[in-house]
Amino acid sequence: MRRVVRTGGGFEEVAAYSRAVRIDKQVAVSATAAIEGGDVVHRGDTYRQTLTALEKALAAAAELGAPRAMTLRTRLLLAADASWEEAARAHQEVFAGINPANATYFVAGFIPEGALVEVEIDAVADEAPR
Repeated sequence: MRRVVRTGGGFEEVAAYSRAVRIDKQVAVSATAAIEGGDVVHRGDTYRQTLTALEKALAAAAELGAPRAMTLRTRLLLAADASWEEAARAHQEVFAGINPANATYFVAGFIPEGALVEVEIDAVADEAPR
């Protein structure tokens, strides 16, 4: 069974994607930026953008039955002017003791102007699909 989380905002509809998708117990969360009300928040602050993006991504995973503790893998995608140290600090605060597999990349940039960070999460739901 396939379940999805859609957050709206227009781009999901234009590009035909979902914030998160669950098939069986597997949950994948799309690249998520620190956007609220259609605007990038915490401009210029890698640490706070990373925390905000991780919390948004984790909320989408949780909506599909995958709590933080069931996170398998994370990806941090960083704009060239982002601080990898600040992104790593935020990741450590969110996932200390869980320690998911991680890949961190510098990328050319993001569609939402002002975004320094996007995060992706792969997780496992802790209950059978409904």
